[in-house]
Amino acid sequence: MEFEHTIEEAPSGRAKCRGCGLAIPKGSLRLGERLPNPFSDATPLTLWFHLECAAFKRPETFLQTVAESGEQIEDVNRLTQIATFGADHKRVPRINGAQRAPSGRAKCRQCKETIGKDEWRISLVYFEDGRFNPSGYVHPACSTEYFGTRDILTSIRKFGVDLSENDVTEIDSLLDG
Repeated sequence: MEFEHTIEEAPSGRAKCRGCGLAIPKGSLRLGERLPNPFSDATPLTLWFHLECAAFKRPETFLQTVAESGEQIEDVNRLTQIATFGADHKRVPRINGAQRAPSGRAKCRQCKETIGKDEWRISLVYFEDGRFNPSGYVHPACSTEYFGTRDILTSIRKFGVDLSENDVTEIDSLLDG
């Protein structure tokens, strides 16, 4: 069964974005991704996203919904460019920020080597069953090979909420391996 996704103005500030976990402010545009509801055959499950988070994390859904929507979307060209990049590089929407490894136990999904304690790592998530699930990490030096592009700093900045500019600069220097 095919469900129609929607872009609409948030009637309240109660819904949280599935991409970043923050509240979607009342009156702002949001994307609703409609999926089969495991608890009801009659009504679909709707997952709400900030438009920017949808462009980063659910690029195909974003592009399809924007094309079908009559809504006037501020900054639509930039958001469409982000979504198109994510659709072209299938692993880029998995990026969920970056952080220093708290222990030396995690392994890189690309090279399978251990990510040492206090080393930078790029966090990954998979979207399945209507939610984002943690799925491991990648060394910054392995990221170009894993993602198929070096241009991932925008995604890291977006979902790495605690990163300083110095952190981003350091991660950028590590991307070259």
